[in-house]
Amino acid sequence: MAFTDLLIKNEYRSLSDDIPQSFYIPALKESVLYQRAVGFFSSSSFLAIREGIDALIENNGKIQLVISPKLSETDISDIEHGYEVRKIIERSLMREIMSTSDDEFGLKNLSYLAQLIAKNVLDIKVAVLASGNRYSMYHEKMGILTDSDGNQIAFSGSMNESDNAFYGNYEAIDVFCSWTDDHDKERVYQKSLAFKAIWEDFEPGIQTLEFPEAAKSKLLEYRNLHSESNHAIKTSQVQNFTETEDALEKDAIYLPDDFSPREYQIQAIKSWEQNGFCGIYDMATGTGKTLTALASIEHLFQKNKKRLAVIIVCPYQHLVEQWVEDIVRFGMKPIIGYSNSTQKNWKKALSRAVQSFELRVTDHFCFVTTNASFATKSVQDCISSLSEDTLLVVDEAHNIGSAHYRKNIPENIQFRLALSATIDRHNDAAGTDFLKNYFGKKCIVYSLEDAIQNGMLTPYRYYPVVCSLDAEELDEYLVLTNQIGKSIKKRNGKIHLTEFAKQLLIKRARVVAGAKSKLSALRNCILPYSKDNHILIYCGATSYKENDEANDSIRQIDVVADMLGNQLDMRVGRFTSMESSDERQQIRKTFAEGRQLQALVAIKCLDEGVNIPSIKTAFILASSTNPKEYIQRRGRVLRKFPGKEYAEIYDFITLPFTMESFLSQRSDVVASTKGLIVRELRRMMDFASIADNPSETSELIYKLKHAFNITEQDLQNMEVEEDAI
Repeated sequence: MAFTDLLIKNEYRSLSDDIPQSFYIPALKESVLYQRAVGFFSSSSFLAIREGIDALIENNGKIQLVISPKLSETDISDIEHGYEVRKIIERSLMREIMSTSDDEFGLKNLSYLAQLIAKNVLDIKVAVLASGNRYSMYHEKMGILTDSDGNQIAFSGSMNESDNAFYGNYEAIDVFCSWTDDHDKERVYQKSLAFKAIWEDFEPGIQTLEFPEAAKSKLLEYRNLHSESNHAIKTSQVQNFTETEDALEKDAIYLPDDFSPREYQIQAIKSWEQNGFCGIYDMATGTGKTLTALASIEHLFQKNKKRLAVIIVCPYQHLVEQWVEDIVRFGMKPIIGYSNSTQKNWKKALSRAVQSFELRVTDHFCFVTTNASFATKSVQDCISSLSEDTLLVVDEAHNIGSAHYRKNIPENIQFRLALSATIDRHNDAAGTDFLKNYFGKKCIVYSLEDAIQNGMLTPYRYYPVVCSLDAEELDEYLVLTNQIGKSIKKRNGKIHLTEFAKQLLIKRARVVAGAKSKLSALRNCILPYSKDNHILIYCGATSYKENDEANDSIRQIDVVADMLGNQLDMRVGRFTSMESSDERQQIRKTFAEGRQLQALVAIKCLDEGVNIPSIKTAFILASSTNPKEYIQRRGRVLRKFPGKEYAEIYDFITLPFTMESFLSQRSDVVASTKGLIVRELRRMMDFASIADNPSETSELIYKLKHAFNITEQDLQNMEVEEDAI
């Protein structure tokens, strides 16, 4: 049968018609979709028409239900005084669930409702009338039924979705069928459009919200309810509901009970406030930038009358997930937005959050995303209307100073906070100026030295390992240097790198990173640690030819992994962009435990934000002159960890040739390689300056300066090209 085979009246009245038996159940038996919007809902109504619902399930049908919470005067007052609307609605629905569970019949009703939800038959949304900061119940009552042929029945009237409405009150409904005449067809069409507008939350004056997860979870506990366990479940429900009510007393954003800001964090927040809640936190890796930022968000939320939209931008997906772990500790439920987000509907959720915030239906939301997703047109369009009461937090903010990203930074956002251990962009004055002009002054400068002295980071010992290019590598370095010189342009006395020059610089940097002499040096250095744990080896994004005749090559990271794993019999794992997020998480956990993994070999993906505090010994095969990179790499190694009294850093220094052969080199070779020597010396000096053993490095630096005829003026003033790995 289908709808067209049913005898359907234009009107049903409860005094003369058994509405469930004569209308609901027959129509539901032929339906594949039941859409219902009601003033209020009782789970008992589904039991009254269960015969029809069970048939709909057999048809693989679905139910979409829009309900309105029963807002008490206290609920409405709480909303008007700034409580989050979603929490008040959740409280109201929890009350309804608890009141329904007072007797055996109510528990049976809840059990059936929970089964429908668990089977993905029933989807519920909550609607309220919203006007400014005034809220009231949504009272409209309508329904649409659809059969497998696409025929539709629409009905409207005084009947709510409750057992009392079906059998206790005088109720009446008007019915329209899409296949009868044009008038009814148009009415069905209009009702269908109206329901869609409410369901998808674009009906003016009505705010439609997802059914609260907490209420849904409590409801699902009744799914397999048995009468003999009523008392125990009831007691548990009352206790949990009380806890939920207590939780409403907390603000939407709050400091975790286990977190107390340190003095330097408090001072940073004060300075940020004095600067109009705009500024830069220049804090070394491992000193608590994330927690300082979240404490700043909480402080601004309180100062801004508990109204704040928060947008947090991170360079990578794994950093987003790390932020989320801390965000939820501060009471926020973030919208997680990037291409592989577990929140598949995050774009829609963001759109709703922005709309609700602007309409003052809600006073807070938090959106955390990646640089790439933030720069997309869809996100930019969605947040373009945000200005007042909005905070933009950018982690590793030096990245968004690039020409590509800075054009997408919204100028209208009121509050701004940049986090970076290295806000100055390497060889990019324009990008650096943009960041400082947009975010404002530095509210705190908390260096690695400060962090070590104050016990926030672990002291370290620094061991430079001197290596040199072989003849073939030196020839390639000289050829590339000559090509770079021809590709560089000068504008107003400043070096301008063409795209071709940048590619040449990357290629030359990989020659330095991949110096074959580093492999034997690494073997000698790591042998004494072959039985130890918590070892990290940073490799370059470079490869070696497997033989002179073939074009086949093997990556440095693979050579190192083979050396450690197969030759030295160490338990080693890779940490690169090739591993999935889940694999990286498992690797981090296993490495920290120190039993199954002794060492990690990594490329660039450990540079920003990945927290593996158990690292005790690091062998750095590849470095660049960019302070961002080697400051971050050092900070990775210096994080505190139980039993870690100090860290050790082996830094592989690459020279163009040995000290002994300097005098035999041609003058043009010396001139072309002087920049490399100076760059390596500068990094050595920086690392050694705050190490526990500076004297050893100072002696080596003196020897190198003397052997290669490097002056203090060379170290201070020499113009250095960008050297990216």
